[in-house]
Amino acid sequence: MKRFVLGLLAATALSGAAVAQEDFSPALLYDLGGKFDKSFNEMAYTGAERFKEETGVEYVEFEISNDAQREQALRRFAERGHNPIVMAGFTWVEYLNKVAPEYPDVDFTIIDDVVDQPNVRSVTFKEQEGSYLVGILAAMASETGTVGFIGGMEVPLIGKFECGYVGGVKAADPDTTVIRNYTGDTPSAWNDPTKGAEIARTQMDQGADVIYHAAGGTGVGVLQAVADAGKLGIGVDSNQNSLHPGHVLTSMVKKVDVAVYDSFMDAKNDEFTYGVQNVGLAEDAVGYSLDEHNKSLITDEMKAAAEDAKAKIIAGEIEVHNYLEDNSCPYW
Repeated sequence: MKRFVLGLLAATALSGAAVAQEDFSPALLYDLGGKFDKSFNEMAYTGAERFKEETGVEYVEFEISNDAQREQALRRFAERGHNPIVMAGFTWVEYLNKVAPEYPDVDFTIIDDVVDQPNVRSVTFKEQEGSYLVGILAAMASETGTVGFIGGMEVPLIGKFECGYVGGVKAADPDTTVIRNYTGDTPSAWNDPTKGAEIARTQMDQGADVIYHAAGGTGVGVLQAVADAGKLGIGVDSNQNSLHPGHVLTSMVKKVDVAVYDSFMDAKNDEFTYGVQNVGLAEDAVGYSLDEHNKSLITDEMKAAAEDAKAKIIAGEIEVHNYLEDNSCPYW
């Protein structure tokens, strides 16, 4: 608790002058797993850093270490005049619903879930669409006919990644087997690389030679284990191709950085809007990564298949199942 209070005081000191001069002092609150998780949180950080570099405006940030800190952090930032306040992660919903009505003049953004309050922007992604594309690539890259999926916390949101991925795999090859596991049902599931590696090794023992993770910091262990075994991994949220060049087939990128950047910039320009922004392939908000680190792994045929599916999804010719709508998946 002492560390938390000191962190908040330090954050307040960073922006005290800005608050005194104008009603604009952006803040970013990360989810569990840490700012440098190489995935979801780090994408949020990247967006905030881009904003700072372009505008010269400092922002306040805070990394929580447990759920008990969420409401206090939100309330302290609002009390100290930080505006807008952006939260990375669906687990902020309960606390934002409580705090937002108490500070009607503060603009809030929550990423990955919806909070129905008049001063809140909710940004959600069509993760199933990007996952469908990497599923196609996984099936086409597999030599064993077996691929894997490792999720972090077993929640409906990650079901969107899982179901979309399986849909893409089955579209490319109905006979490909998909092994599916989760690392846990508590927030610690996002930050357990050791367990991620153990599950990856178990899946590889069962024949999986391509494994997609949607597990935050836990996924670092997944990708390490896969690379050590000479197999292929698929990254998530940020472009993780460079973590193990030649062993990361691709990454399902999710532009959390843009959501943070846009929230800060819109507030700065007095253009902040509210309500739900649900974005996917059509908005270039999700997709698969192709760069110098994986170009040798993606054949022209694979890229053509992924691009064809992408165009058809955008055109409405392919509808990727959204697990969040009914918590079911037609592939199992």
